[in-house]
Amino acid sequence: MMKLNNRSAASVELKHQNISAVLIEMGIPYINGYKPRFNYQRSLLPDAVVNYLKSNPEIQTLFDTDSLATPSFPTVEDFLSALEDPPVSEGKKIPNFSEPRAIYNPGGINYLEQEARNRSLGETGEKFVINYERARLIHAGNESLADRVEQVSVTIGPHAGFDIRSFENNGSDRFIEAKTTKYGKNTPFFVTPNELNFSREHSSKYYLYRVFNFRETPRMFTLYGYIENRCVLEPSEFIARLT
Repeated sequence: MMKLNNRSAASVELKHQNISAVLIEMGIPYINGYKPRFNYQRSLLPDAVVNYLKSNPEIQTLFDTDSLATPSFPTVEDFLSALEDPPVSEGKKIPNFSEPRAIYNPGGINYLEQEARNRSLGETGEKFVINYERARLIHAGNESLADRVEQVSVTIGPHAGFDIRSFENNGSDRFIEAKTTKYGKNTPFFVTPNELNFSREHSSKYYLYRVFNFRETPRMFTLYGYIENRCVLEPSEFIARLT
């Protein structure tokens, strides 16, 4: 703080949160503990982050290695205690696609997308959610339903539009899409058109389970209903056809 003309601790923390936002827009894991805040000075901060990454290329190697890694299944004594509230919404903002938000990443790799494609991590996260669902149903006195929880991504395949078939306490279906990350609670996740359509067509029975910090102390929150009603969706890839 002395090097920054004695700025307050709060202002330094806010700047770290702005750096987290820049990293997210680059496709890089953000600083754990610093919730991304996107109201930063776009004319200065992105260039400073880019220059730092260029000057420290070894950091890109760490990002690459970590995004591809799958931790062993964590030891959890009480699966039900892993559930918490979703991040507090700061208001649903519609992106302005006339000005691209992408920031140059000198590493050239979207590490968040690379992690999301880690099939082994996804399957391990699904098993975590299955254990949670079984614990939830058993706790409610529905052991027979707990035995019927199904990993649909394996028995049917990814084209099903969801990962896990579970049940409400009254026996009706609960369709679950599991999204797992080793990183923080505010890390964005990726949704396929098939998953999005399924969440719309089955909104009354649909839940997205976001598992995060999936290393030693995994945590989780849930989003109920149609995904687009709960999230801001931004295109990350386009199909280009010749005119």
